[in-house]
Amino acid sequence: MRLKNYYEDPDILHVGTTKERAYYIPQKPENLPSKMLLNGDWRFYYGEDPEEIPEGFYEKGYPSEEWHTIPVPGCWQNYGYDTHQYVCNYYPFPYRPPYVPKQNPCGAYIREFVLEASSIGKRQYLNFEGVDSCFYVWVNGEFAGYSQVSHSTSEFEITDLVTEGSNTLAVLVLKWCDGSYLEDQDKFRMSGIFRDVYLLERPQNHIQDIFIQAKLDDSLKTGVLEANWESTEGDLEINAVLQASDGNILAEEKVNAGCLRFPVDDPVLWNAEQPRLYTLTLDSGEERIVQQIGFRKIEIIDSVVYLNKVPVKMRGVNHHDSDPVTGFVMDREQVLKDLALMKQHNINAIRTSHYPSSPWFMEMCDQYGFYVLDEADLESHGAAEFYGGSREETYGDVIQNPIFYQAVQDRVRRCVHRDKNRTSVIIWSLGNESGYGVSMEDAGRWVKEFDPDRLLQYEGSIWETGGHKNDTSMLDLYTTMYDSTFDIEKYLNNPDWKKPYMMIEYAHAMGNGPGDLEDYQKIFDGNPRVFGGFVWEWCDHGVYMGTADNGKAKYYYGGDFQEELHDDNFCMDGLVYPDRTPHTGLKELKNVLRPIRAFLKDKENKEVELENKMDFTALEDRLYIHYTVEQDGAVICEKDLYPLNHPAHEKRSYHLDYTVPSSGICTLTLEYKTLKKEDFIEKDTVVGFDQFFLQKGGHKIKTTDSGSIRTEELKHYIYVEGDDFTYRFDKYAGAFDQIICSGCIYTTKPIQYNVWRAPTDNDRLAKLEWQKAGYDRIQACVKETEVKQLENAVQICVSLELAAAHIQPCVEAQVQWNVYADGTISTDIKAERNMEMPFLPRFGIRMFLPKSFSEASYLGYGPMESYLDKHQASRFGRFSAKVKDLHEDYIKPQENGSHYHTYEVSLSNGTGDQIEVYSEDTFSMQVLPYTQEELSAKKHNFELEEHTETVLCLDYKMSGVGSQSCGPELKEEYRLKEERMNYQLMIRFKSLRRK
Repeated sequence: MRLKNYYEDPDILHVGTTKERAYYIPQKPENLPSKMLLNGDWRFYYGEDPEEIPEGFYEKGYPSEEWHTIPVPGCWQNYGYDTHQYVCNYYPFPYRPPYVPKQNPCGAYIREFVLEASSIGKRQYLNFEGVDSCFYVWVNGEFAGYSQVSHSTSEFEITDLVTEGSNTLAVLVLKWCDGSYLEDQDKFRMSGIFRDVYLLERPQNHIQDIFIQAKLDDSLKTGVLEANWESTEGDLEINAVLQASDGNILAEEKVNAGCLRFPVDDPVLWNAEQPRLYTLTLDSGEERIVQQIGFRKIEIIDSVVYLNKVPVKMRGVNHHDSDPVTGFVMDREQVLKDLALMKQHNINAIRTSHYPSSPWFMEMCDQYGFYVLDEADLESHGAAEFYGGSREETYGDVIQNPIFYQAVQDRVRRCVHRDKNRTSVIIWSLGNESGYGVSMEDAGRWVKEFDPDRLLQYEGSIWETGGHKNDTSMLDLYTTMYDSTFDIEKYLNNPDWKKPYMMIEYAHAMGNGPGDLEDYQKIFDGNPRVFGGFVWEWCDHGVYMGTADNGKAKYYYGGDFQEELHDDNFCMDGLVYPDRTPHTGLKELKNVLRPIRAFLKDKENKEVELENKMDFTALEDRLYIHYTVEQDGAVICEKDLYPLNHPAHEKRSYHLDYTVPSSGICTLTLEYKTLKKEDFIEKDTVVGFDQFFLQKGGHKIKTTDSGSIRTEELKHYIYVEGDDFTYRFDKYAGAFDQIICSGCIYTTKPIQYNVWRAPTDNDRLAKLEWQKAGYDRIQACVKETEVKQLENAVQICVSLELAAAHIQPCVEAQVQWNVYADGTISTDIKAERNMEMPFLPRFGIRMFLPKSFSEASYLGYGPMESYLDKHQASRFGRFSAKVKDLHEDYIKPQENGSHYHTYEVSLSNGTGDQIEVYSEDTFSMQVLPYTQEELSAKKHNFELEEHTETVLCLDYKMSGVGSQSCGPELKEEYRLKEERMNYQLMIRFKSLRRK
């Protein structure tokens, strides 16, 4: 069909739309709805371009009965039309602003609705809360208008186009438009009507827009609720009522001047911990508008951000609208699940990356208590990624292009106007990753003039491109993404940089990570000028494609839809899986953000200092402490402590009552539990914990001297035999390759020296150097083997090097293996690393045990996987699990399931056979049903094939995981880079068959 080409004309952003306004849903008298929801099944016709759409499809009576149907809200890619595409940094079409491809997929929608006779004579407004990317609208065959800005409400007055009885609504949605140059966000590209569509029936004279501000004086003791509104036809008498959260009426007045002012003495203040809201009702007699508003004051004092005169921190996450089945479509139930999980994991802030969420999302944040950084639907990231582009040169190419000036203003203003009455919104954002220029500066100036009582930020302002000298005077915060902790300290130590510091993105939560959350939190908490940050990001973006034969859900990511251009699994970067199952990274974040921090102030006198990390809540009003003392993982004492007179932000000392045993590894663990039921959190829920070692020390394993032991050395093998065991040592491998004890075969292939791990997503850069060094194909090159027959043991000493074909050795090692008369094996490994080669992923040995060894028990950090820089979610203790449950099933397989700071591990086969590994010092342990080679090779978790044996890794150390998939390099202290390495293990075999 022929269209007026609004979609490639940056001068035409909206046709026939009403003036932007605050979001609200009015009510008729007696609380009758004024809203007719038009969601549901619509008739649908898909075309590869507008020319394929039938002419006149929008005419009333057009024969569309044989068209397919599609749900609205919905994204047509989820229903078999067009194809999914995931790109992060790129424009998925040639860079020719403002033009888009002629082959521009589009969808024609038709929906009938019925108006009763009583509706005629009333004003009728058609609302679309979200359509990607642009759309044309017809009502009863008449053109009603055009609009773009995918994540913004577009409202059309269609009073003169509707009739009593049946009416036909037709919509044509295009996949691309000139606005797509401003919507290059990191997400799957999906199209269609993806948010609610509804009709509002309103009186002829009604409130069109309203701005409500709950203001506080400097003492916070006197509040004033001010409301200013515009009416469609001049003066309108309004009965205004203000109610407290308990329903008591505080003020009531009839006004007709378009404004009101209600003083409130000693207002109850709103914050994320105690989201107390007042209710304002504006009733014209024909229509009622109800808005919930909170009193709160956000301000900057001496470079520190205060809420209600209290310095606060953003303990936040970035939140996309994303669901594996419905795509961009998020209903209230889906959002509530996200908010519940956030509350359960101590998160208090949300950045709406990189566009405004559904308008009712902000109402839910008001109600349940979240600070919101509300971001305009604006990102032109691809300008820094085309040929010859860079952040230093072309980052602002789109934003600085004068053809997009009005579009930038429009997108920022629509965001602010829609959400200006939402208490939870404390920060406006001009957009994301678009460079900087005059258009952004002017948009920022308008925001600060229109709404000076909120903060304003834009990270892209730190980049100067195109010769433009940036003016950031209107921005309240200095914001960055993915700075290292060193970078943060550099900012804080510069006396010329005065603004509060905030990270809009940090700790890239991709795959097994993030690994440095605690380090960031220490800096956030340690400097008042740091306003906190938002972890990238909340959820993995995957498309659900059914169930594999092995029963696993199949989630596809970039490249799985045969896209020509894609960013692979870079969308799998969340704290939760697509189905909202928490990653271990979310558990890590939960404890990093725990509401209490404990310090063992005086071990001898059993004195702990508790710091209340909450901003507005006294400890005794929310939490109590359950503390336990354990000896080698066994509880020997547990009691409860109930704090008193412990305000927010304060430290208090408490004496505990316990006895420390004289032996073993002893720990003190303090769990912070809820006193009563809260929104989304049950009574007695553990919301965080701290743990301290009261006494350390590994196990000294005694061996039995009795019994005979003998040895035989051949060219290739060394045989060591005792009364009920036979071991074979492979001199070419430098390790045992057969272990048979009490008739049980424990391994039938050589124990391997191991430096490789299946690369994590955060290893994506480091692995390139590791592979160059051959770490993924290492061989043991034995130089010398010596056997000694001792009185009650056999000692085998091996000198070896680890190297890959064509590459020099990365490690040189001296290994001593002892076999004792009772069958116990000890190993002492002394190694030197080639310091000219990259740091090691890991260093240790790997054993392959029969598959029947499927039950594991260990004394170490658990039950979550744990690493040098990722163990805040774990605690030291004794844990048991099935081997299959020790695997963390990341959608893109990678290194997982290691357990840091282990002293012992045992595996059993259920029939009385057991292998136990001990150390006097700590080691890292990993036992999985998969090899590192299998985890490295497969693209999806549902493709993994279990190994025929159980794989046990016993590491001197494993390098940390960091967040380098989109963050700084792994910190030096978390790299396995020391020149000399030394560790000892004792391996014992037990069997019910042993006499």
